[in-house]
Amino acid sequence: MTQDPDAVLARLNFNLPESRIAQTGAEPRDSSRLMVVAEQVEHRVFRDLPGLLRPGDLLVFNESRVIPARVLARKPVDVHGHGGGQVEVLLLREEEAPELGPHVWSAYLKPARRAGNELWLGEHRAEVVGTLEDGARLLRFGRDMKPHLEGIGRLPLPPYIAAGDDDRVWRERYQTVYAGTPGSVAAPTAGLHFTPELLQKLRDLGVEQASVTLHVGAGTFKPISGSVAEHVMHAERYSVSAATADAVNRARAQGRRVVAVGTTTVRTLESAWDGARVQAGEGETRIFIAPGTPVNVPDLLITNLHLPGSTLLLLVAAFAGEERIRAAYDAALAGGYRFYSLGDAMLLQNVRSR
Repeated sequence: MTQDPDAVLARLNFNLPESRIAQTGAEPRDSSRLMVVAEQVEHRVFRDLPGLLRPGDLLVFNESRVIPARVLARKPVDVHGHGGGQVEVLLLREEEAPELGPHVWSAYLKPARRAGNELWLGEHRAEVVGTLEDGARLLRFGRDMKPHLEGIGRLPLPPYIAAGDDDRVWRERYQTVYAGTPGSVAAPTAGLHFTPELLQKLRDLGVEQASVTLHVGAGTFKPISGSVAEHVMHAERYSVSAATADAVNRARAQGRRVVAVGTTTVRTLESAWDGARVQAGEGETRIFIAPGTPVNVPDLLITNLHLPGSTLLLLVAAFAGEERIRAAYDAALAGGYRFYSLGDAMLLQNVRSR
Protein backbone atom coordinates (compact mmCIF):
# COMPACT_ATOMS: atom_id res chain seq x y z
CA MET A 1 0.00 0.00 0.00
CA THR A 2 1.36 3.42 -0.94
CA GLN A 3 2.98 5.57 1.76
CA ASP A 4 1.91 8.75 -0.03
CA PRO A 5 0.77 10.99 2.88
CA ASP A 6 -2.24 12.35 0.98
CA ALA A 7 -3.46 8.82 0.29
CA VAL A 8 -2.80 7.78 3.90
CA LEU A 9 -4.74 10.76 5.23
CA ALA A 10 -7.68 9.95 2.94
CA ARG A 11 -7.71 6.32 4.10
CA LEU A 12 -7.59 7.40 7.74
CA ASN A 13 -10.55 9.77 7.37
CA PHE A 14 -13.54 9.06 9.58
CA ASN A 15 -16.84 10.60 10.59
CA LEU A 16 -17.12 11.40 14.29
CA PRO A 17 -20.48 12.14 15.92
CA GLU A 18 -20.34 15.36 17.92
CA SER A 19 -21.49 13.42 20.97
CA ARG A 20 -18.15 11.57 21.00
CA ILE A 21 -16.08 14.74 21.45
CA ALA A 22 -15.25 14.81 25.14
CA GLN A 23 -16.41 17.98 26.89
CA THR A 24 -15.09 17.04 30.31
CA GLY A 25 -12.13 14.99 31.43
CA ALA A 26 -12.53 11.70 33.27
CA GLU A 27 -12.58 11.94 37.07
CA PRO A 28 -10.34 10.85 38.53
CA ARG A 29 -7.99 11.57 35.67
CA ASP A 30 -6.58 8.04 35.49
CA SER A 31 -10.06 6.49 35.14
CA SER A 32 -10.07 7.32 31.42
CA ARG A 33 -9.96 4.40 29.02
CA LEU A 34 -6.69 3.22 27.50
CA MET A 35 -6.50 1.29 24.25
CA VAL A 36 -3.31 -0.78 23.95
CA VAL A 37 -2.43 -1.13 20.27
CA ALA A 38 0.08 -3.88 19.52
CA GLU A 39 -0.43 -7.22 17.77
CA GLN A 40 -3.96 -7.11 19.15
CA VAL A 41 -6.13 -4.24 20.34
CA GLU A 42 -6.66 -4.44 24.09
CA HIS A 43 -9.07 -2.32 26.12
CA ARG A 44 -7.81 -1.17 29.51
CA VAL A 45 -8.10 1.73 31.95
CA PHE A 46 -5.34 4.34 32.21
CA ARG A 47 -4.55 3.46 35.81
CA ASP A 48 -3.51 0.01 34.48
CA LEU A 49 -0.39 1.64 33.02
CA PRO A 50 2.00 0.25 35.70
CA GLY A 51 1.08 -3.25 34.54
CA LEU A 52 1.87 -2.35 30.94
CA LEU A 53 5.29 -0.80 31.52
CA ARG A 54 8.49 -2.40 32.81
CA PRO A 55 11.08 -1.50 35.41
CA GLY A 56 13.73 0.48 33.56
CA ASP A 57 11.34 2.06 31.06
CA LEU A 58 11.84 5.81 30.70
CA LEU A 59 8.72 8.00 30.59
CA VAL A 60 9.33 11.38 28.96
CA PHE A 61 6.76 14.15 29.55
CA ASN A 62 6.23 17.59 28.06
CA GLU A 63 6.11 19.79 31.15
CA SER A 64 4.99 23.00 29.38
CA ARG A 65 2.28 24.92 31.21
CA VAL A 66 -0.76 26.47 29.48
CA ILE A 67 -0.96 30.24 29.93
CA PRO A 68 -4.22 32.24 30.25
CA ALA A 69 -3.74 33.58 26.74
CA ARG A 70 -7.34 34.41 25.76
CA VAL A 71 -8.09 38.02 26.64
CA LEU A 72 -11.17 40.13 25.92
CA ALA A 73 -9.67 43.47 24.90
CA ARG A 74 -11.34 46.75 24.07
CA LYS A 75 -10.76 49.42 21.46
CA PRO A 76 -9.85 52.89 22.74
CA VAL A 77 -12.55 55.54 22.98
CA ASP A 78 -11.86 58.70 20.93
CA VAL A 79 -12.62 62.31 21.89
CA HIS A 80 -16.08 61.98 20.36
CA GLY A 81 -16.91 58.98 22.53
CA HIS A 82 -16.62 56.54 19.63
CA GLY A 83 -14.93 53.18 20.00
CA GLY A 84 -14.76 50.95 23.04
CA GLY A 85 -15.82 47.83 21.14
CA GLN A 86 -14.51 44.43 22.16
CA VAL A 87 -11.77 42.45 20.43
CA GLU A 88 -11.05 38.82 21.29
CA VAL A 89 -7.29 38.33 21.58
CA LEU A 90 -5.47 34.99 21.60
CA LEU A 91 -1.88 35.68 22.57
CA LEU A 92 0.37 33.11 20.91
CA ARG A 93 3.87 33.80 22.18
CA GLU A 94 6.34 36.56 22.92
CA GLU A 95 8.40 37.12 19.79
CA GLU A 96 12.06 37.94 19.35
CA ALA A 97 11.78 41.05 17.19
CA PRO A 98 14.64 43.44 18.02
CA GLU A 99 13.63 45.79 15.21
CA LEU A 100 10.26 46.33 16.92
CA GLY A 101 11.56 46.62 20.46
CA PRO A 102 10.78 44.50 23.54
CA HIS A 103 7.49 43.00 24.72
CA VAL A 104 6.13 42.08 21.26
CA TRP A 105 3.63 39.21 21.09
CA SER A 106 2.05 37.45 18.14
CA ALA A 107 -1.72 37.14 18.52
CA TYR A 108 -4.90 36.28 16.66
CA LEU A 109 -7.46 39.09 16.83
CA LYS A 110 -11.20 38.83 16.23
CA PRO A 111 -12.12 41.14 14.58
CA ALA A 112 -8.74 41.81 12.98
CA ARG A 113 -7.03 45.17 13.49
CA ARG A 114 -4.62 47.13 11.29
CA ALA A 115 -1.09 48.34 11.97
CA GLY A 116 -1.19 51.42 14.15
CA ASN A 117 -4.45 50.46 15.90
CA GLU A 118 -4.42 50.36 19.68
CA LEU A 119 -6.06 47.95 22.10
CA TRP A 120 -6.44 47.84 25.84
CA LEU A 121 -6.05 44.47 27.56
CA GLY A 122 -7.30 45.35 31.00
CA GLU A 123 -5.12 48.30 31.95
CA HIS A 124 -2.39 47.33 29.50
CA ARG A 125 -2.05 49.21 26.22
CA ALA A 126 -1.00 47.38 23.05
CA GLU A 127 -0.28 48.67 19.55
CA VAL A 128 -0.59 46.60 16.38
CA VAL A 129 2.85 46.82 14.77
CA GLY A 130 2.78 44.12 12.10
CA THR A 131 1.08 41.16 10.44
CA LEU A 132 2.41 37.62 10.00
CA GLU A 133 1.82 35.32 7.01
CA ASP A 134 -0.91 33.35 8.78
CA GLY A 135 -2.85 36.51 9.65
CA ALA A 136 -1.64 36.80 13.22
CA ARG A 137 -0.89 40.33 14.37
CA LEU A 138 2.14 41.58 16.25
CA LEU A 139 1.20 43.48 19.40
CA ARG A 140 3.72 45.69 21.19
CA PHE A 141 3.18 46.28 24.89
CA GLY A 142 4.87 48.76 27.16
CA ARG A 143 5.81 46.15 29.74
CA ASP A 144 6.44 42.46 30.30
CA MET A 145 2.96 40.92 30.06
CA LYS A 146 3.73 37.47 31.44
CA PRO A 147 3.17 38.42 35.12
CA HIS A 148 -0.17 40.05 34.26
CA LEU A 149 -1.87 37.28 32.25
CA GLU A 150 -3.21 35.47 35.31
CA GLY A 151 -5.24 38.55 36.16
CA ILE A 152 -6.64 39.44 32.72
CA GLY A 153 -6.73 36.23 30.71
CA ARG A 154 -8.59 32.95 30.45
CA LEU A 155 -7.27 29.54 29.50
CA PRO A 156 -7.52 29.07 25.69
CA LEU A 157 -9.58 25.91 25.36
CA PRO A 158 -9.83 24.12 21.99
CA PRO A 159 -12.68 25.37 19.78
CA TYR A 160 -14.58 22.08 20.06
CA ILE A 161 -14.95 22.38 23.87
CA ALA A 162 -17.90 24.35 25.26
CA ALA A 163 -15.99 26.23 27.93
CA GLY A 164 -18.79 27.81 29.95
CA ASP A 165 -18.15 30.80 32.18
CA ASP A 166 -16.15 29.29 35.06
CA ASP A 167 -12.52 29.70 34.06
CA ARG A 168 -11.40 28.61 37.54
CA VAL A 169 -12.33 24.99 36.80
CA TRP A 170 -10.31 24.90 33.59
CA ARG A 171 -7.23 26.49 35.13
CA GLU A 172 -6.78 23.24 37.05
CA ARG A 173 -8.38 20.68 34.74
CA TYR A 174 -6.83 21.77 31.43
CA GLN A 175 -3.34 21.47 32.89
CA THR A 176 -1.16 18.45 33.57
CA VAL A 177 -0.37 17.74 37.21
CA TYR A 178 3.35 18.15 36.44
CA ALA A 179 3.06 21.35 34.37
CA GLY A 180 5.97 23.68 34.99
CA THR A 181 7.29 26.21 32.47
CA PRO A 182 4.56 28.61 31.22
CA GLY A 183 4.26 29.08 27.45
CA SER A 184 1.66 26.83 25.77
CA VAL A 185 -1.66 27.94 24.34
CA ALA A 186 -2.92 24.34 24.25
CA ALA A 187 -2.32 21.56 26.74
CA PRO A 188 -0.08 18.58 25.90
CA THR A 189 -3.20 16.52 26.42
CA ALA A 190 -1.80 12.98 26.66
CA GLY A 191 -0.45 14.00 30.05
CA LEU A 192 -3.89 14.97 31.39
CA HIS A 193 -4.51 11.32 32.36
CA PHE A 194 -1.75 11.20 34.98
CA THR A 195 -2.34 11.74 38.69
CA PRO A 196 0.32 12.25 41.37
CA GLU A 197 -0.56 8.84 42.77
CA LEU A 198 -0.11 7.12 39.41
CA LEU A 199 3.24 8.82 38.88
CA GLN A 200 4.38 7.58 42.28
CA LYS A 201 3.26 4.01 41.49
CA LEU A 202 5.31 4.14 38.30
CA ARG A 203 8.36 5.40 40.22
CA ASP A 204 7.91 2.62 42.77
CA LEU A 205 7.82 0.13 39.89
CA GLY A 206 11.20 1.41 38.69
CA VAL A 207 9.94 3.43 35.72
CA GLU A 208 12.30 6.37 35.26
CA GLN A 209 10.80 9.79 34.51
CA ALA A 210 12.18 12.79 32.63
CA SER A 211 10.76 15.84 30.92
CA VAL A 212 11.21 18.09 27.92
CA THR A 213 9.56 21.41 27.16
CA LEU A 214 7.68 22.22 23.97
CA HIS A 215 5.35 25.21 24.07
CA VAL A 216 2.29 24.06 22.14
CA GLY A 217 0.98 26.60 19.62
CA ALA A 218 -2.53 27.25 18.32
CA GLY A 219 -1.52 25.60 15.04
CA THR A 220 -1.93 22.24 16.72
CA PHE A 221 -5.68 22.52 15.86
CA LYS A 222 -5.08 23.53 12.24
CA PRO A 223 -6.31 20.82 9.83
CA ILE A 224 -4.54 19.99 6.59
CA SER A 225 -6.68 21.78 4.02
CA GLY A 226 -4.76 20.98 0.83
CA SER A 227 -1.92 18.71 -0.17
CA VAL A 228 0.14 17.34 2.70
CA ALA A 229 3.30 18.42 0.88
CA GLU A 230 2.11 22.04 0.91
CA HIS A 231 1.09 22.12 4.57
CA VAL A 232 3.23 24.52 6.61
CA MET A 233 3.82 23.41 10.17
CA HIS A 234 3.62 26.05 12.86
CA ALA A 235 6.86 26.84 14.67
CA GLU A 236 7.11 25.85 18.32
CA ARG A 237 9.91 26.46 20.81
CA TYR A 238 11.39 23.53 22.66
CA SER A 239 14.16 22.72 25.08
CA VAL A 240 15.84 19.51 26.19
CA SER A 241 17.92 19.61 29.36
CA ALA A 242 21.27 17.89 29.66
CA ALA A 243 19.76 15.57 32.31
CA THR A 244 16.92 14.49 30.00
CA ALA A 245 19.21 14.02 26.99
CA ASP A 246 21.51 11.88 29.15
CA ALA A 247 18.58 9.83 30.50
CA VAL A 248 17.24 9.14 27.00
CA ASN A 249 20.64 8.27 25.56
CA ARG A 250 21.46 5.95 28.48
CA ALA A 251 18.12 4.17 28.16
CA ARG A 252 18.65 3.62 24.46
CA ALA A 253 22.23 2.40 24.95
CA GLN A 254 21.07 -0.06 27.60
CA GLY A 255 18.19 -1.40 25.53
CA ARG A 256 15.51 0.10 27.79
CA ARG A 257 12.33 1.49 26.30
CA VAL A 258 11.67 5.20 25.90
CA VAL A 259 7.98 6.03 26.35
CA ALA A 260 6.88 9.41 24.97
CA VAL A 261 3.87 11.01 26.64
CA GLY A 262 2.19 12.85 23.80
CA THR A 263 2.96 13.80 20.22
CA THR A 264 4.63 17.02 21.40
CA THR A 265 7.19 14.93 23.27
CA VAL A 266 7.79 12.87 20.12
CA ARG A 267 8.31 16.03 18.08
CA THR A 268 10.72 17.40 20.68
CA LEU A 269 12.82 14.25 20.89
CA GLU A 270 12.95 13.89 17.12
CA SER A 271 13.90 17.57 16.75
CA ALA A 272 16.78 17.04 19.19
CA TRP A 273 17.95 13.83 17.45
CA ASP A 274 21.22 14.25 15.55
CA GLY A 275 21.17 10.85 13.87
CA ALA A 276 22.86 9.04 16.74
CA ARG A 277 21.91 10.76 20.01
CA VAL A 278 19.46 13.21 21.53
CA GLN A 279 21.26 16.51 22.00
CA ALA A 280 20.55 18.90 24.87
CA GLY A 281 19.68 22.47 23.92
CA GLU A 282 16.96 24.87 22.88
CA GLY A 283 15.49 25.57 19.47
CA GLU A 284 12.45 26.11 17.32
CA THR A 285 10.92 23.24 15.42
CA ARG A 286 8.59 22.85 12.46
CA ILE A 287 9.16 19.10 12.23
CA PHE A 288 6.41 17.29 10.32
CA ILE A 289 6.27 13.54 10.95
CA ALA A 290 4.23 11.59 8.41
CA PRO A 291 4.26 8.04 7.01
CA GLY A 292 7.63 7.45 5.40
CA THR A 293 9.36 9.44 8.15
CA PRO A 294 11.06 7.18 10.71
CA VAL A 295 10.53 7.95 14.39
CA ASN A 296 13.95 7.27 15.86
CA VAL A 297 13.82 7.85 19.61
CA PRO A 298 10.67 6.66 21.44
CA ASP A 299 9.63 3.00 21.48
CA LEU A 300 6.13 3.59 22.87
CA LEU A 301 3.74 6.53 22.64
CA ILE A 302 0.88 7.52 24.91
CA THR A 303 -1.52 9.73 22.97
CA ASN A 304 -5.17 10.73 22.67
CA LEU A 305 -7.53 10.15 19.75
CA HIS A 306 -6.97 12.86 17.15
CA LEU A 307 -8.92 14.88 14.62
CA PRO A 308 -9.42 13.53 11.10
CA GLY A 309 -7.36 15.40 8.53
CA SER A 310 -4.77 16.44 11.12
CA THR A 311 -0.98 16.33 11.22
CA LEU A 312 -1.31 14.42 14.50
CA LEU A 313 -3.15 11.58 12.77
CA LEU A 314 -0.30 11.33 10.26
CA LEU A 315 2.23 11.31 13.10
CA VAL A 316 0.62 8.36 14.86
CA ALA A 317 0.33 6.51 11.54
CA ALA A 318 4.06 7.05 11.00
CA PHE A 319 4.73 5.85 14.54
CA ALA A 320 2.55 2.74 14.74
CA GLY A 321 1.81 1.99 11.09
CA GLU A 322 -1.25 2.88 9.07
CA GLU A 323 -2.88 -0.54 9.34
CA ARG A 324 -2.76 -0.58 13.13
CA ILE A 325 -4.02 2.99 13.41
CA ARG A 326 -6.93 2.26 11.11
CA ALA A 327 -7.83 -0.81 13.18
CA ALA A 328 -7.46 1.15 16.42
CA TYR A 329 -9.68 4.01 15.28
CA ASP A 330 -12.29 1.57 13.98
CA ALA A 331 -12.27 -0.09 17.42
CA ALA A 332 -12.49 3.29 19.16
CA LEU A 333 -15.47 4.38 17.06
CA ALA A 334 -17.23 1.05 17.61
CA GLY A 335 -16.33 0.86 21.29
CA GLY A 336 -17.55 4.20 22.58
CA TYR A 337 -14.19 5.86 23.16
CA ARG A 338 -14.14 9.60 23.84
CA PHE A 339 -12.11 11.70 21.39
CA TYR A 340 -9.80 14.71 21.36
CA SER A 341 -8.19 16.76 24.12
CA LEU A 342 -10.28 15.59 27.09
CA GLY A 343 -10.97 12.12 25.75
CA ASP A 344 -9.45 8.68 26.18
CA ALA A 345 -5.91 7.49 25.47
CA MET A 346 -3.96 4.97 23.43
CA LEU A 347 -0.65 3.21 24.04
CA LEU A 348 1.11 2.66 20.71
CA GLN A 349 4.17 0.61 19.79
CA ASN A 350 6.71 2.06 17.35
CA VAL A 351 6.60 0.22 14.04
CA ARG A 352 10.40 -0.15 14.14
CA SER A 353 10.16 -2.08 17.44
CA ARG A 354 8.23 -5.04 15.98
